[in-house]
Amino acid sequence: MLLVVDAGNSQVVTGLYRGADLRETWRAATQRERTGDEYGLLFRGWLQAVGVAPESLDGIALASVTPGLTSELRRGIERFLGQMPQVVGVDMEPPIPIRYATPETVGKDRLLNALAARERYGAPCLVVDLGTATNLDAVSPAGEFVGGAIAPGVGISMEALYRAAPHLPRVPLARPVSVLGSGTRECLQAGAYYGFLGQLEGLIQRSCAVLGVQTTVVATGGLASLVAGEIPRITHTDPDLTLEGLRLTWERARSSVSCREVSRE
Repeated sequence: MLLVVDAGNSQVVTGLYRGADLRETWRAATQRERTGDEYGLLFRGWLQAVGVAPESLDGIALASVTPGLTSELRRGIERFLGQMPQVVGVDMEPPIPIRYATPETVGKDRLLNALAARERYGAPCLVVDLGTATNLDAVSPAGEFVGGAIAPGVGISMEALYRAAPHLPRVPLARPVSVLGSGTRECLQAGAYYGFLGQLEGLIQRSCAVLGVQTTVVATGGLASLVAGEIPRITHTDPDLTLEGLRLTWERARSSVSCREVSRE
């Protein structure tokens, strides 16, 4: 079994694989003040809840977009699960060609998403990752990561509005009754929701015009369910895409190590 941990800006998402089958997933809010011990106990408790002993794990794969959090997660995992995790960007790299002007600056989560989408849905494909930021990650017809776009997430945009105009009421992000609100709360909700959809539709349309008309568009991230069915160009919603990218990366790294050991013998 393989434990995969994706530490994002908003959530730490954890999955348990048996082979290629994702058996369990857990989510916790990202808290940078949380210690490695707290995270380690959290992971151990999740495993115990489904009857899995930490020593039965074949490996642990970790991806994190926050360097300070990465070190705490590594320490907690080693202490409470009994083995060091394999960290993306340190111990292993997503096996996908990168055609990017500054490849060292690409977020590893973007590469993991691109890899998983290519393997699941083929190329060319476009991943729309809807979280703290809105990321579009493009895979060329040749199966290469070729970049994309990064925009503020709708949550960040709304927070900026509230800070600049504190007299406005806070409203939940949800599909409104109408695009034309009949009151301030309804107007805010309509502007946030349909403005978000309009931004996505424009970015997707322009991106697919570059990649080709046969491009498969996949939505993932915490807000993916919010737009599912609203944008016809999005044909797949896959909330576990990053976890799958982690599994594929770990499997390739393990295979490479096994090949090297056989060649030495």
